[in-house]
Amino acid sequence: MQMNSLKRANPNKKAKKVGRGGLRGKTSGRGHKGQKQHGSHGIRAEIRDQIKKLPKLRGRGKNSNKSVRAQAHGVNVAVLEAHFDAGSVVSKETLVEKGIISQAQARKQPIKILGNGDLSKKLTIEGCLVSQSAEEKITKAGGSVA
Repeated sequence: MQMNSLKRANPNKKAKKVGRGGLRGKTSGRGHKGQKQHGSHGIRAEIRDQIKKLPKLRGRGKNSNKSVRAQAHGVNVAVLEAHFDAGSVVSKETLVEKGIISQAQARKQPIKILGNGDLSKKLTIEGCLVSQSAEEKITKAGGSVA
């Protein structure tokens, strides 16, 4: 056995060189002639491509009238009945403490109290949006909306 006849069991794989014949020859996957075949200087991005690069506007399209503002996270009156005692204050902080909403939801979205269910306890609502039916149920039970 000579040193020049030794071979590795698993030789390194060579990186494929692009644009030198073989599987990636001639146009090297770049189509044909023109401005776009060359690297680094192509055509300027149109407005829809710029929108794709902004995370806040991604997926909205060119002429979308959809609101950018975050939608309110709803909490029903029935949930408040189950988790809060009579006379307690309902706010974003207390909802997070009870585990009804997450910390991220409290930070990103406004909270809205919805009127689904019944309420028999006197509660004070602070710093939350309240639907009309929920406000009626809260005031009827002796609570208040601040």
